[in-house]
Amino acid sequence: MDLSKTTPSAAVDAKAEHVKAYAQSEGGHNRVVVMKARIQFLACNNKLRQGTKAFLLQAHNRRDGDQTIHVGFTCSKKVCNAVARNRAKRRLREIAHSILPNQGIAGWDYVLIVRKDATATRNFAQLKADLGYALNKVHN
Repeated sequence: MDLSKTTPSAAVDAKAEHVKAYAQSEGGHNRVVVMKARIQFLACNNKLRQGTKAFLLQAHNRRDGDQTIHVGFTCSKKVCNAVARNRAKRRLREIAHSILPNQGIAGWDYVLIVRKDATATRNFAQLKADLGYALNKVHN
């Protein structure tokens, strides 16, 4: 998409169409959006929970008609220093973006909470299996 020879409004419209096309589900997969607002995290608090060895999953059905999956990541300062917290959250982000489009349900919010020492050291394949297990338990 060459935006250099278009007017500013046409460029904005083209960008909006590109974002809209990205937002639609492709191949039966749902789009995953990262939660940013505190109120979204609070909505998941005290709802459905499932613990695993590496993290805690909280889930909440939004019932708002939006067909995207929202996911958030939380890591307490009790975990360790910033480097360790960021590493643990990166690992959770990667498994969430690989598992949730296939196994998550559109219209739901999910929050993954890091467990001290377990998330950063657990085998990546086991992390994926943990997320699949937790989603299955939450939805059944």
